[in-house]
Amino acid sequence: MQITSIAAIYFLFWVMSAFVMLPFGVRTADEAGQAKVPGQAESAPVNFRPARLALRATVIAAVLTALFLANYNYGWITAADIDFLPKPPGS
Repeated sequence: MQITSIAAIYFLFWVMSAFVMLPFGVRTADEAGQAKVPGQAESAPVNFRPARLALRATVIAAVLTALFLANYNYGWITAADIDFLPKPPGS
């Protein structure tokens, strides 16, 4: 597999991990016991930390990319393994 393909797969895993991790560890003003700013949405986060989110997404994406590459090299799970709709007999 080419390095550009690996980088693209890593990037896709990174974006997916970042979006999955967004709601974890974030508290609203009510949960944190802080006063709301006039016009603030009820669900607005008080303690959003983008650097921490990026670090978590980086680690998760690296692990997922490593697992993907290992599966690509060793063939643990193939397309035939996840074929849930078997072909009817005689086709």
